[in-house]
Amino acid sequence: MTAEKDRLQDTKWKNWGPYVSNRQWGNVREDYSPNGNAWNFTNHNNAESYAYRWGEEGIAGISDVKQLLCFAFSFWNKKDKMVKERFFGLSNPQGNHGEDIKEIFYYLDNTPTHSYMKMVYKYPINEFPYDDILTENGRRSKKEPEYELFDTGIFDNDEYFDIFIEYCKADHNDILARVTVCNRSQREAPIVVAPTAWFRNNWKWGYNTYKAELSASHDGSITIGHDSISIKKLYSRNSNAQCVFCDNETNTSKLYGAPAVENTYFKDGINNYIIHQTNTVNPEKRGTKASFLIDEMVGAGESKIFEFRLSPEENDDPFENFDEIFNTRQAEAEEFYQEIQSDTVNEDERNVQRQAFAGLLWNKQFYHYNIGKWLKGDPNFEAPRNFSEYVRNTEWNHLHNKDIISMPDKWEYPWYATWDLAFHCVPFSIIDAEFAKGQLLLLTKEWYMHPNGQLPAYEWNMSDVNPPVHAWSCFRVFKIDEKNNGKPDLLFLEKVFQKLLLNFTWWVNRKDKNGKNIFGGGFLGLDNIGAFDRNMVLKDGQHLEQADGTSWMAMYALNMMRIAMELAQYYQVYEDMAIKFFEHYLYIAEAMENLGEGTKGLWNEEDGFFYDVLQLGNGDSVSLRLRSIVGLIPMFAVEIVDHRLLEKMPNFRTRMEWILKNKPELTKLVSHWDEEGHGRKHLMSILRKNRLTKVLSRMLDENEFLSSYGIRAMSKVYEENPFVFSVHGTENMVYYTPAESDSRMFGGNSNWRGPIWFPINFLIVESLQRFHYYYGNSLKVELPTGSGDKKNLDEVAQNISKRLCSLFLKDEHGQRAFNGGNPKFNYDEHFRNYITFFEYFHGDNGRGVGASHQTGWTATVAKLIKPRLTF
Repeated sequence: MTAEKDRLQDTKWKNWGPYVSNRQWGNVREDYSPNGNAWNFTNHNNAESYAYRWGEEGIAGISDVKQLLCFAFSFWNKKDKMVKERFFGLSNPQGNHGEDIKEIFYYLDNTPTHSYMKMVYKYPINEFPYDDILTENGRRSKKEPEYELFDTGIFDNDEYFDIFIEYCKADHNDILARVTVCNRSQREAPIVVAPTAWFRNNWKWGYNTYKAELSASHDGSITIGHDSISIKKLYSRNSNAQCVFCDNETNTSKLYGAPAVENTYFKDGINNYIIHQTNTVNPEKRGTKASFLIDEMVGAGESKIFEFRLSPEENDDPFENFDEIFNTRQAEAEEFYQEIQSDTVNEDERNVQRQAFAGLLWNKQFYHYNIGKWLKGDPNFEAPRNFSEYVRNTEWNHLHNKDIISMPDKWEYPWYATWDLAFHCVPFSIIDAEFAKGQLLLLTKEWYMHPNGQLPAYEWNMSDVNPPVHAWSCFRVFKIDEKNNGKPDLLFLEKVFQKLLLNFTWWVNRKDKNGKNIFGGGFLGLDNIGAFDRNMVLKDGQHLEQADGTSWMAMYALNMMRIAMELAQYYQVYEDMAIKFFEHYLYIAEAMENLGEGTKGLWNEEDGFFYDVLQLGNGDSVSLRLRSIVGLIPMFAVEIVDHRLLEKMPNFRTRMEWILKNKPELTKLVSHWDEEGHGRKHLMSILRKNRLTKVLSRMLDENEFLSSYGIRAMSKVYEENPFVFSVHGTENMVYYTPAESDSRMFGGNSNWRGPIWFPINFLIVESLQRFHYYYGNSLKVELPTGSGDKKNLDEVAQNISKRLCSLFLKDEHGQRAFNGGNPKFNYDEHFRNYITFFEYFHGDNGRGVGASHQTGWTATVAKLIKPRLTF
């Protein structure tokens, strides 16, 4: 067992980690406005002066699991108007395509216990172009691209610092930090490095009177005085470091015009002291926020190293074994990943995969949100809620989150999203299955799950509806964990199954409008996929029957059936639950065919595709013949059952035979579950062979869905011939839009009208593998459509997987597609091997779009690179 694997057996090694957000401002949980305007109540301009209620932000920030004490880095190039304490970006209203970070940094390494971590931040030597970015993005329309930091010219002539930030642990509560500042320019440049420790403010709200203190020691160190924190000292190796102190308190004079209070040193005191040399730090050298200030010149092309230690005890020579510990932890990280990547030979693939894992691990965050307290305000600070106006999440009064959770992106989406998290857990299970299982269980806890069985969607609207992929992820993680550890974690599977029964029932009771097994979830995480907002309340009894919502539920039923079958091998009682979900799946398949009554279903025989259907008040219906991934999602409802498994379940087998004999109208709707395929397997799928072939013909057509980099979210045919549909007297026109959104629907920061999205593509690859597991070489399709080149479905899956991986891997010209052709990013020695895992990708050229560090679900590329499990 490697040293890192051994540490994973001891939970104390995760007591400290990269749990500090990259952005706390602009979040719902920090919004105490009466009108729900989160972006304005806290924003980047007042963040330096505002003490947060629910969490903290910082650059490369770490904290304990309760986030009582935080530590992060700040920098100043002696030209900026503010110290770089947090990453800059635009709020949703400011960006021409929604919220967007405007910094360049890369997560390079991390281990599951955070025993070693590394990232690099590219900090301009010249004045950061805050105003230019704000003005230019404000000027640009939705039809124009985003104006990025690189576009400002700030990196011309390499006038920037590469700031490498590394951490390692000597022990559970003994943390070493090293900052290496590399001047990439051709001239000497100044830098102020300010490692900062501070306490999260939990004393001013009226629940807690205990207030810890940081203070200066005679030996130049900072003493950490907190009853619940084992770390007691912060040391700097730099002898010229100056200690400065203030308090993590809101500067009410600056923000609200309150009268100044003598001898009060606010949160922004250190910033103001550095920038303006004001008397805003405590001369008594104590407070709840403290920094070492180190002012250095770095020569052209030279580097300087700065070292620090958070120690549980006083140490006469805290840096005596510093380098030795760092070297040991780095070697142990190499050993850990050498084992993980033992079957991955290509060096570029190993680099991409390792940075994908690093991004996953760096994007863990302490997430604290007690909606009951948030809604009513605190004893010392009442919330000016105007409940007659819009206030979010009022029906989630029970929700109390205070955990370390995997975030989609700690800047653009510094809050968990349920369906995102399901995808995160699959690559997580390769490196830390216990964390993956813990995350999946967490969302089913009573203080997360709504009493009615709904899972919380995401902070901006906990009641929104995400695709129900939790059961899929749970079983996927269970099987990966079983393979890696040699034994099944049945307790995990049982626990999550019992809670998902409640969630499945919620879906059936709340999202099946007429009790006909057709589901209209509305948003379903696909933002602007439809011709109109699918959350829209329609008139005159009209309602939308969603092909994807219904297909997700068919998939959910099969996932639950498969989990029950697995558990039935050990506990016979679960056999009845397997039968229940098998039959529910059949009824959903029937409903998709005829919408519960009549003859018109979600399948369009003329087009060979699934579409949403608009049910009119008079009983008629209209097929919305817009070809998008909505029509591909029915592929995901597929399960292969080995005959040997059926033989262990006599009651299930008997029930199958009864349905086959007595309900032929059901059996004819689904593919070959009554027939043994290749290797005595049974196929359960909404798509019979004929329909599957037709859907794949569309999907693998380069003129429609097939891109060089994966499967597009919408057919390319709408580039020249847009889809047009009228609703409520308004004509809605949908163009193929391969990159950023051209509408403000759902904020406009995500677009499902043409780009490549990793989670959907990942499920496509897995579904094709399952189909091949049944059909073998008996089913081949053209790839691409019209080429005459026939491939079996496993070969098709491999081909799509390679296209997805090619977004990140170097091509024959040394370019990485996600870089969008930027020559500096592709060829410069200080950029070319660094990877960012974007939210989604341009449907034609593979350029990264949206959140630049959404390593969460895009990290599924790590699973695609790793040779797959056999289903």
